[in-house]
Amino acid sequence: MRELVYYIGVSLDGFIAGPDDQTDFYPTSEPYQEWMTTEFADALPTHFRRGLGIDTAPNRRFDTVIMGRRTYDPALRLGITSPYAHLRQVVVSRTLESSDPHVTIVRDDPVGAVRALKQEDTGLDVYLAGGGQLAGELLAEIDRLVVKLYPVVAGAGRTAFGTHFSPTRFELNHVQTFPGGNTVLYYSRPR
Repeated sequence: MRELVYYIGVSLDGFIAGPDDQTDFYPTSEPYQEWMTTEFADALPTHFRRGLGIDTAPNRRFDTVIMGRRTYDPALRLGITSPYAHLRQVVVSRTLESSDPHVTIVRDDPVGAVRALKQEDTGLDVYLAGGGQLAGELLAEIDRLVVKLYPVVAGAGRTAFGTHFSPTRFELNHVQTFPGGNTVLYYSRPR
């Protein structure tokens, strides 16, 4: 069965973006960037993949991305209606009109949509790109977490799982560190 994987970057204090959706404050290093482009190239938007010369690389981890409207909006502001053209794209939004034939809009029941994706007989895993509010709604469906922990305190911003109190346990499977303090934590849902 396919799994829902929340692959997300967070500050030391648990924010995925600043109050105005900023992410440019995350420190990085060359080895860390190389890891992202080799290990999780599927999770890079198509225009980034094109700039790196890996836009034709086959998908290894994901074949579908699900995201909230707030995660989709930055691409739209740049005139990009299909930001993950190398993946099947699902956007959860009650107000968004279909902007691209390659993007499926889910207006209600994101849990049902994810369950249907996970039940498909074939395919790679499903990448949950965010945002935090959607991740909170889908928490019971998340099978694995890949948390890119950045060595910075944001102080305020968008939380990784919204604001609903719902303690949910995950098991730590692996930790990977990089020069400069970037750490990647791999978790899975206890079975």
